[in-house]
Amino acid sequence: QLQASGGGLVQAGDSLRLSCAASGRIVSGYAMGWFRQAPGKEREFVAAISWGAGRTYYAPSMKGRFTISRDKTKNTVYLEVDSLKPEDAATYHCALETRSYTGSYYVADAYDHWGQGTQVTVSS
Repeated sequence: QLQASGGGLVQAGDSLRLSCAASGRIVSGYAMGWFRQAPGKEREFVAAISWGAGRTYYAPSMKGRFTISRDKTKNTVYLEVDSLKPEDAATYHCALETRSYTGSYYVADAYDHWGQGTQVTVSS
């Protein structure tokens, strides 16, 4: 089970840190990712991190303002967003990959567990 938190109403230019806590054991071969979906738009990949090595992956449009990290002791992945823009408003979902997937982490099909999402609203 994945529990996302940290969303809310923020002003443009602010920073925000989202958290996603996973219950159960996460092994090194797993990966966790963040996706977001704005109203009327398709879900898009934001970032992912391999649990063991901590290798990070970002959507090209997300590089620079988004930082993904994980805390193994807390079974938690974080997504920090700097200089928030109105277009960052969306529901952010975390996802867990537990099949030692060897394909791309950029696609939703890589993940077999999803959290309920946390909503981010950005006022201009």
